[in-house]
Amino acid sequence: MSEERNKELFRRVIEEGYNKGNLETLNELFSPSFIEHQNGIQPPNLVGLKDSVRSLRSGFPDLHLSIEDLRASGDYTVARITARGTHNGQFMIFPPTGTSITIDVIDICRFQNGIIAEHWGVADRFSLMQQLGVIPGR
Repeated sequence: MSEERNKELFRRVIEEGYNKGNLETLNELFSPSFIEHQNGIQPPNLVGLKDSVRSLRSGFPDLHLSIEDLRASGDYTVARITARGTHNGQFMIFPPTGTSITIDVIDICRFQNGIIAEHWGVADRFSLMQQLGVIPGR
């Protein structure tokens, strides 16, 4: 599998899964034995990832992820992403605030047999909580 193909599949995850909420598309992009390593996503598989996307899109119906930088090396892709949205729905235990948020996200995916086998992600949740007024800002 080429590095360019891996980058294209990653872009599809962001555009189709996160930005459009088309979670069925993810079935063809992820391995049946996919392992999610991002803290807080349970269960740590595709079911948990889809639940996480549903939760994000419920809390931030206009959620949009922009890929700022995307690199591939061998079986791995690494992306720097900016996530934007407006808190117009219930998110976790937090009722809607109408607050617009912008956070940074780093994603790493390992590909195997042309699909995503593993994912590690770090979203700036601290900044998110500050922007929602849950914890004090600077």
